[in-house]
Amino acid sequence: MELRHLRYFIAVADEQNFSRAAERLHISQPPLSRQIQQLEEDLGVSLFERGSRPLKLTDAGRFLYGHAQQFLAQSVELKSMTRRVGQLDRSLSIGFVASTLYGIMPRLIRRFRAQHPEVTMGLHEMTTMEQIQALKDGRIDVGFGRIRYEDANVRRIILRDEPLIAALAVDHPLAHIPELTLRNLQSETLIVYPQTPRPSFADQVLATFHDRALEPRKVMEVRELQVALGLVAAGEGITLVPQCLHSLKRQDVIYKTLHEQHLVSPIIMSTRLLDESEDIKTLLQMIYTLYEEEGIAYQKPAPMD
Repeated sequence: MELRHLRYFIAVADEQNFSRAAERLHISQPPLSRQIQQLEEDLGVSLFERGSRPLKLTDAGRFLYGHAQQFLAQSVELKSMTRRVGQLDRSLSIGFVASTLYGIMPRLIRRFRAQHPEVTMGLHEMTTMEQIQALKDGRIDVGFGRIRYEDANVRRIILRDEPLIAALAVDHPLAHIPELTLRNLQSETLIVYPQTPRPSFADQVLATFHDRALEPRKVMEVRELQVALGLVAAGEGITLVPQCLHSLKRQDVIYKTLHEQHLVSPIIMSTRLLDESEDIKTLLQMIYTLYEEEGIAYQKPAPMD
């Protein structure tokens, strides 16, 4: 049994279809079928219920699926950490959700590059869920997202809880209410983003209403933050955004503090579970230093050993 067998098996299990799995792996279907058959012969068990549509795992297949995912994730970590220890690859690839760009992220990147020019940095905009998969695939080393999502192969560090604020058109009737609440907003069209993949920040915003037994009159889902703000400016509805969006000045949009308790969105730093890179530790310490310099409240976890 080789690593490629496990990758092929996971692809078929995820897609529940040999043809789609072959497309995902960029190979033709016959060699994929042969590799799965070879894996089953090697293990002496059937991994899929033949004839089922969509394709279903047997009990043995479900057992292997859970352990294969963890094993492949650890193999990616092992490769990454070995290269780092050998100083063969001083690179740091970072995934981020768009809203974090309006906080300390730009200063963090500039400071890290200035102090560690020997490290090549790569930046990739992606949703929290895309970051989780990219970490496990080895495509990024660090992710900055906002969704609390548990994965056994990923370490999450909650950096801080950022208040949510309302974005409204400057001439909106609610724009000048001194103490705006979610109850005031529930009669409006609520614009949420992103549409996919889910769960996402959109679900986080919807939960803020549902947790208070409130139901927006209408919900409009859009692809991204900038589209949401454009529709707000056009008078099509309102949206909730992290407080850091205050720095995104628009003449046609006003940001309003909401008088609600526990109305926050977390900023979460994610890494592979076993990655003890000094570069990652340095990046984390720089974040805390920037928060302290700016007087921003944050949550400091136990030190990374």
